[in-house]
This record gives sequence, structure tokens and C-alpha cells, in this order.
Amino acid sequence: MNRASGDWYADEALWIETYPFMFPESSFEAAIEQVDQIIELSGCQQGSLLDLCCGPGRFAVPFVKRGFAVTGVDLTPFLLEKAKAYAATEGVDIEFVQTDMRQFERSDAFELAISMLTSFGYFDDEEENLHVLKNIYASLKPGGVFVFDTNGKEIIAKIYEETYSQELPGGGLIVQRRGVINDWSQMENEWMLIKGEQITSFRLRHWIYSGREIKELLAAAGFSTIELYGDLAGKPYGPDAVRMIAVARKA
Repeated sequence: MNRASGDWYADEALWIETYPFMFPESSFEAAIEQVDQIIELSGCQQGSLLDLCCGPGRFAVPFVKRGFAVTGVDLTPFLLEKAKAYAATEGVDIEFVQTDMRQFERSDAFELAISMLTSFGYFDDEEENLHVLKNIYASLKPGGVFVFDTNGKEIIAKIYEETYSQELPGGGLIVQRRGVINDWSQMENEWMLIKGEQITSFRLRHWIYSGREIKELLAAAGFSTIELYGDLAGKPYGPDAVRMIAVARKA
């Protein structure tokens, strides 16, 4: 498998072509319940919210409906247009900002920040990933909360498969080839979309973290209290975990 380029996430074609796989209608319905779980887990009932890498607005829209003032940040124009259309359909007002997550920082502006569905660890230089967390810390008000959702290294090791395939909504097939690299610090992926006789291939690479590693990284960014969970319902982060959820608080 050829190595992914360092800026694979900036290829808008990736998000356009994989949209039906990444963002099925069921994921929008699930996000409504997940927003309630985030509110319960964080203890933050209202205020301003930063949705970093907001994508098509799955979480941004239901958060507004729960009374939050939401700022959604994403790099990809295609996904932001989807988010704006979703917000317009639902009749809600959201501030959308198109920028690289490394560039966004708004000091002491938010009660709550979220990073959902492995929208972190994209940069080859780990210092840049830490910089993103420092920006989030700076953007939170004192006492603010950051909810971070990713696929923990322990979970990946338990369910790891080198090849995986899934039918796409509306027809076609996506085949994923995976490989762990650099002593289990990063994951390489090749996604092949097969539609009839047409095959489109994309390569991705991102960091993977254990529970201890993500707690150390969040502490290095300045967070004082960091708790790990195995799902958004608050299950312990243990052998039965399905996701790694970190809830980090700014003193």
C-alpha cells in the first residue's frame, strides 16, 4: 500500500466521494441522541459551543436546538455547504468558519468544545496535533469542558482487520485496507470505492492513541481534569469499550 500524502485531509474529492459512507442518514438521527449524551457526560447544559471539524453539521444542528450558540469549524467547503443546507432546512442559526483546525483559536469564548468521530491526529508532526489541543484549551472559558471522541488504540487492537468491505448506500462497495505503522503510533488506510467498473482510491494516515497517551497529550495542552469513558453513555474505558471518549476540563 502506497503511503498517504501528509495533507490527505485537504483533498475535497475524498469527502465528496465517501460522503454516503461517512455520513449516512442514520448518522444524523444518531447524533440527536448523542448530543443529549454529551450534555449529560460533560455537565454543560447551555452556553457557547465549538464544534471542531463539524463536517455536515450532524452535531451542530441538534446542539442549537438544545439552546447552545454554536460555532462550527471545518476545512472542507463541500462539507460546510452540506452543514449550511442542513441548518437552513432545520431553521437554525449557526456560525460556520472555514479554516484549518490548527489556525482556529478564540480566547475564552466557549463553555463546551467537541471533537467527534476521530477528527483528530491528522498531522504528521505530533506537535501540530498538540497545538490543536492547546488552541481548544485557549478557546474555552475557565471551567469549560472538552469532549473528545476517537477510536482508542486498545479498541483498534482488539477488532483489527487488514481488509474490510461494506456496501454503500445507493449502490457500490467500499473496500478498506489498513496497516499500523511506526510502532503502533499511526494507522495507514487505503479506501477503494467501487461503482460498476469505476474504482476510486484514497489514502489516509492518522495518529492512534491509547488511553494513557491521550490523557498525557491533553494534560500537556493544559487540561487539569481528564476522564476516560468507553462510550458517550459513560461506560468505563475497559475491555468492552466501543469508543474512547475523553472529557477534559479547564481549571
